Parts: sequence; C-alpha cells; structure tokens
Amino acid sequence: KLLIIDGKIGFVGGAGIADLWTGNADSPQHWRDNHYRVTGPVVAQLQASFAISWLKICGEVLHGPNYFPPLANTGPYLAQAIRGGAHYENLDLMYLLAIASAQKILRIENAYFLPDDLVRKELIEAAKRGVKVEIVVPGKKIDQKLVRLASRRHWPELIRAGVRIFEYQPTMVHVKLMIVDDIFVSIGSGNFDNRSVRLNDEANLDVLDRDFAAQQTHLFESDKKQSREVTPEELRGLHFANPFQQAAGLFAPQL
Repeated sequence: KLLIIDGKIGFVGGAGIADLWTGNADSPQHWRDNHYRVTGPVVAQLQASFAISWLKICGEVLHGPNYFPPLANTGPYLAQAIRGGAHYENLDLMYLLAIASAQKILRIENAYFLPDDLVRKELIEAAKRGVKVEIVVPGKKIDQKLVRLASRRHWPELIRAGVRIFEYQPTMVHVKLMIVDDIFVSIGSGNFDNRSVRLNDEANLDVLDRDFAAQQTHLFESDKKQSREVTPEELRGLHFANPFQQAAGLFAPQL
C-alpha cells in the first residue's frame, strides 16, 4: 500500500482506500490501522517499488527527475524499503533475521498471523532463549474467519514456549508492525503469512531508531491494553485431531 507524491513524499502502512479506514477504530465498520508519512531519500526506494509494479503491468519504465528527484536528508532515522511477494524473498528473510537477532524483547502486531514452520521455529527459539515475545492479533472481529481458525491451530506450541498472544477486542486490527529490542521497527503492508512473503506484492519500511521505536511501542502497548490475552486453558481443544482446525490448516498456505 503505497502513495508517492511528486517523488518527494511517500505514504506507507496498512491503510487501504475504502470506508473501513474513514473512522477511528470506533466500530466494527472502522478498522484499527497504522499509516506513515515519509520524506527523504528513502522515498526513492518506495518509488522504485511502485515503478517495478508499473513496469510489470504497463511495460513502461518510469525514470527521470519527475519520478526520482534529488532528495536530501530530512530527519535522523535510518530507513530502508523492503519489497515482498512472488520472486522476492526480502520480506521473508527480513522477518527471519529480525526474529533471530532479538535479544531482549520482540513485539509483533499483525492482521493475518499465519507464520510458516520456519518463522514459528524462530519465534519459539527466541522465547526459549529468554526473549520476551508478545504478539497482538485480531480477535473475533476479523474479516477473514478462516485465517483466525488456521492461525490458532499453532498457538498452543507458541504459548507453551513462552510466547504471549493477545487478541484485539474493539474492532478488526489491520496493523502490520514489528519492534525488535526497542531499536528496530518494520512497518508497512506485509503480513506474517504465505501470501505476503511469496505471492502478494508488499512494501515494508524498516527503521533503525530508538525514538521511532519508542513511538511505535506506545501504539503497540495501547492496542495491547485493549486486547485479551489468550490462555493455555482455552486452547486445549486446538490440536490436529480437531476437524475444524485440521481443515483450516489445509488452506493455510493459500490464506
């Protein structure tokens, strides 16, 4: 989800162009999301991501100063654009490396949390080595019920390892946010699912800055306060013998 204006200002995040994003997460018809205004040299990277999609669809190369004007630094943040989807492993590798590098605390807020076996393994390993792992996901107010069912299928092993999972209550949470050790942040459109890392065109922005991480942590903690922690007791019926979970799991690679 990208919007680039004159090659100088970029917008990136989870928000789409629909009535669902016209409110303030104040009802099930108005989703909770984050979106960001970006300036500086990294806008050229966002523009390049758009240009790749334009080339594939229209066969036209976008170039020149109208699309890529000179851009001076506008702030202290170190940032890099990451593209995900078919033929791009950047997003998947970034998630894996970020989780593997976590030493103290890992916060994830994601709309469609369906990590593959390798990502789940890294999350479990992080928790076992003492990293505080907290994940906020949608609760019952989710637009894709099958995604929630398939996701919950693997929660028991995560929670047993020490991962804490929270379900957001007020409305559908569409945020895509990861904060590692209070210094590294990834924001954008990428989900923790197979479609984002191997099929859909996605764009994330990685930021290395403690002040920015603190701002995003404030948003995360605010959402966590409006969430309900999932307990091991309620997940006792979620196992491979459960026909509903088993059926949902068959569709997980396509969700």
